[in-house]
Amino acid sequence: MNEILRRALTGAIYVVLLLGSVFLSSDAFDFLFMVFGLACLYEFKRIVRLKGYHIFIAYLAIWWVFIHLTQHELPISLLLASTLVINSALLAFLFTKKKIRFSKVQKFIVAVLYIGGGCIFLTMIPYKENGFAKFLIMGIFMLIWVNDTFAYLVGKSIGRTKLFPSVSPKKTVEGSLGGLIFACVAAYIMAGYETSLTLFQWILLAIVLVLAGNLGDLLESKFKRLAKVKDSGAILPGHGGMWDRLDSLIFAAPFAYLTLNIFSYVS
Repeated sequence: MNEILRRALTGAIYVVLLLGSVFLSSDAFDFLFMVFGLACLYEFKRIVRLKGYHIFIAYLAIWWVFIHLTQHELPISLLLASTLVINSALLAFLFTKKKIRFSKVQKFIVAVLYIGGGCIFLTMIPYKENGFAKFLIMGIFMLIWVNDTFAYLVGKSIGRTKLFPSVSPKKTVEGSLGGLIFACVAAYIMAGYETSLTLFQWILLAIVLVLAGNLGDLLESKFKRLAKVKDSGAILPGHGGMWDRLDSLIFAAPFAYLTLNIFSYVS
């Protein structure tokens, strides 16, 4: 019971921090995810045994450039393409049965683009036409949370078919489908609050977030399994590390950003 209470309390504080930053100001939101990115990088470098602190300098420099200095499409497109290439390469790493050893340079690049790039694009998502779309980013958080919650509940209740037992033995196909269905229901509800997207676009965004988010969750699980650790850290009592909490969002953010940009070109 104490463990459940601790998880609930930590989760509540986490949600209040996120939503509070969204509705307080765009600067508060930017700062919060800059700090979250640093925490995830610290956990990632510890798990993959990447020495030194130059990764933090690189992340902060790139974050500052893309959040505060440039709004030009070309450098943003180059960063997005690079991040998506690295994420695609990480999917190959996820599904291969071969033992892969990353060099120091590869670990650095993965950290900057997978973790750093994910946090940067997550921060960039609500900035639309010189405005800050509070309900859009809140909706993205809600879709990920609903998927995670109902994937767990449905999987716990009726889950029988293992999704990827070699990486995450507890995840089931039934749980993943349940999470997707309830995320689509949440997208239907969000369409009534954030009308800059149509209902169809919200549903499509939910599908992208759920699929990419589930892959991000599995990817983090593989890194942890290879490192023989249960959690990425202990900063969140009852939940593990910050990377444990944000793994789905970090991996899904560049895909969500690309999807939203496609929507803006099509509409």
